[in-house]
Amino acid sequence: MLGAYLSSAPFICEIGTLMKSIAAIALTPNATKTLQPICSNIGAQLWIPETITNIAQAQTYRGDLKTHVASLWDSQEAIVFCLATGAVVRLIAPLLQHKSTDPAVIVVDETGKFVISLCSGHQGGADKLATLIAQLIGATPVLTGVSSSLGLPAVDMLGVPFGWRRGEGDWTGVSAVVARGKPVQVIQEAGSNLWQTTYSFKDSPTPQAKIYITARNVEAKNWGEGTRSPKLFKRELDYPQIQWHPRVLWVGVGCERGTPKETIASAIKKVFLEHQLAENAIAAITTIDLKADEIGLLELCQEQDLPLITFTKEALSAITVPNPSQVVEAEVGTPSVAEAAAMIAANSQTLLVTKQIFKSVGAVTIAIAQSAQEYTGRTGKLLLVGTGPGQLDQITPASQKAIAEADVVIGYSLYIDLIAPLLQKEQIIEAMPITQERQRAERAIELANWGLTVAVVSSGDSGIYGMAGIVMEQLQAANWDGKTPSVQLFPGISALQAAASRVGTPLMHDFCAISLSDLLTPWKTIEKRLIAAAQADFITALYNPKSQTRTQQLATATTIFLKYRDANTPVAIVRSAYRPDEQITLTTLDKLLDTTVDMLTTVLIGNQTTRTHNNWMITPRGYLGFGDPNALNMS
Repeated sequence: MLGAYLSSAPFICEIGTLMKSIAAIALTPNATKTLQPICSNIGAQLWIPETITNIAQAQTYRGDLKTHVASLWDSQEAIVFCLATGAVVRLIAPLLQHKSTDPAVIVVDETGKFVISLCSGHQGGADKLATLIAQLIGATPVLTGVSSSLGLPAVDMLGVPFGWRRGEGDWTGVSAVVARGKPVQVIQEAGSNLWQTTYSFKDSPTPQAKIYITARNVEAKNWGEGTRSPKLFKRELDYPQIQWHPRVLWVGVGCERGTPKETIASAIKKVFLEHQLAENAIAAITTIDLKADEIGLLELCQEQDLPLITFTKEALSAITVPNPSQVVEAEVGTPSVAEAAAMIAANSQTLLVTKQIFKSVGAVTIAIAQSAQEYTGRTGKLLLVGTGPGQLDQITPASQKAIAEADVVIGYSLYIDLIAPLLQKEQIIEAMPITQERQRAERAIELANWGLTVAVVSSGDSGIYGMAGIVMEQLQAANWDGKTPSVQLFPGISALQAAASRVGTPLMHDFCAISLSDLLTPWKTIEKRLIAAAQADFITALYNPKSQTRTQQLATATTIFLKYRDANTPVAIVRSAYRPDEQITLTTLDKLLDTTVDMLTTVLIGNQTTRTHNNWMITPRGYLGFGDPNALNMS
């Protein structure tokens, strides 16, 4: 098991994580009205001049706007303006430095019809944020970057979800080749291939650019020796190239007490140069727990934004290493520190570089192991999202935001299709058949444990016959600590609520929901619940009433209810509520079986007070004082 970590912040804005510090600026009352709902949905702080008063949850600024924007520039991940685009350009022009460090800049017009991604579209996340805001307010997103407008892959974002670090290269040049639609060769010898589900590049035997995905230094001669495709790894200088470095190298370090940071850093650099490795591919520094407080190691990890992972002497002693040392064993209780620590951390039985000893001011031992899977440097998230009946305007803003935040969206293929307009080209989409709920949950947990943000979508509410239940069960079975990965549920309009809203107010008194599917629940148990609900006069919503292989359950349920309810009890049969093929039937209990139903249908059986009135279904709550159902003259 891995030991303690130092914090390791992402080097640029993560594609899978929306900003935590967003400022919004409005100069007029109308602009304030436009931005207020946006701010509440994305967690932005609204700023207004002191001349505007009585605006809830807004902060006022004094002085000129130019000075105020300058004061926000370095502390905000994004700034949303509601004023003329030209004015915004003049305000931010003196502040712009580089797209990798500037905050995302968004412009919303006062009427809320357009949302413009003005600056830092890819790396700053402006395109993503603009798209989300547009979805929330029903506006048109304006994304002017070439990759966005032409649907092309953004090479500077390809490895961000996986924690890859950018190496040297002509990033602008490669992006230009992609924008022109010219062929690009991608050469990968390390890291996940999951990016291929999202990105595709035009390939050719004569590419005009190259993308290397590697833990090695592309500058080196004979660079491809021992890699997946050695013949392909040849440095060419006559066209643009870039390097992405998956963090797959685990550096084991042993050192004398008091060895300074400079000595350790120098030793690591020498080893990496000698073996043609990229320091950007380092996942972590690993060592024995006795060195957890070693100042030189701590300073190095802090300076280079690396985690420090430590292991006990017992864990290290259990590893068979190429170069054990009796001297080291006598000193710290294990025959190996550097080699064993690197191998444990990388989950590898071999070393890429066996231990190298350096003596200067202090002494350092370095060993390197390569892992099959990269270290993302992120804490994974599971977002369990209810999408409601499927129509986009029935999905809550919080659920839309969760979907936009995700690196990966997983769900039943039908539900993925229903939310397709909310999905973004950079996201990894995994649609699975209806019978693979367990596989969906396992896949989502696997990716979240790796460090990705994963949205698991369910129709209706994810916690009502949805995916949230099986995900939580799987986490519990895996002895989840309740924290990592983090879990958040986003409620949606359930099927019974959606169906009820299409026919009136059938759920205005006590009600229950029963699924007629006996795939996971024994039919005898379902039958007991049907009898109890019918006897207790609950308004009852029947989920999964009939499938191609289950044809008798609904008939049995109807027979049970007819024993305890009047034959004229109102029944609503709603198929695909709020979807284009919606079908609604109002009938009575004795005629329930005359209507065709399937797995997309919800059946609502009223109680003894439920009535129909002009094609509406109404269950009185008792506000008018009618306790006796016969006291209501409704037909």
